[in-house]
Amino acid sequence: MTRPVALVTGGTRGIGFGIARALAGRGYDLALSGQRAGEEVATAVAALETSGGGAVQYVRSDISSTGDRAALVNDVLARFGRLDVLVNNAGRAPRVRADLLDATADSFEEVVTTNLEGPYFLTQAVARTMIDLRRREPAARPSIVFITSVSAEMASPHRGEYCVSKAGLAMTARLYAVRLAAEGIAVFDVRPGIIESDMTAPVRELYDRRIADGLVPAGRWGTADDVGAAVVALVTGDVPYATGSVLYVDGGLHLPRL
Repeated sequence: MTRPVALVTGGTRGIGFGIARALAGRGYDLALSGQRAGEEVATAVAALETSGGGAVQYVRSDISSTGDRAALVNDVLARFGRLDVLVNNAGRAPRVRADLLDATADSFEEVVTTNLEGPYFLTQAVARTMIDLRRREPAARPSIVFITSVSAEMASPHRGEYCVSKAGLAMTARLYAVRLAAEGIAVFDVRPGIIESDMTAPVRELYDRRIADGLVPAGRWGTADDVGAAVVALVTGDVPYATGSVLYVDGGLHLPRL
């Protein structure tokens, strides 16, 4: 039988790698994208091939680039002929955590172009291929996941551009959920909280202290595997009739408390 194919942007490290590993374990062939090259990428690809036993393709691609997005979709379809799952994971933090009154337009543009514009238009292109897949195979159940963040609703004035990009991405997920529901394509918004990753490594000590002080009800950092398990549950149909849903993977961080 044809194995389903999942595209995970930013899939060779951090949260993306955790998601890719979970999908490989559930029988998906994988297409991964990212801007890195070299031994580290080759090691990640080899590990995924070993863990899942399926094919793994890596495409060096910058999702903020219109040309790269088109080439990415074309390359994946040329290799596999189909796309069953898109996980919009790739993103970036601002290079400098600046106070809202000091942040620059260049930083805003860089973060928003990568975190919002890129997945917005990559999803547009991939959704068209999924509609074609459904016409060829009515039993196919493609799905799209946006990895947003609790920062979509929790304000951090020292990284405003990141919060704005994730809030916009959350609305993007909602828009595509409405547009694609009648096409049989489910769309989900997965919102991680404080997750161990390269992005959070520079503020590890800060969040160690804040978690110890009770910031996260679960009392621990989240992991890439936590996010991967959530994504797999959604795309494999374990949560049917739920398109447009938001799933928090944050140990209760988002819960209002007295």
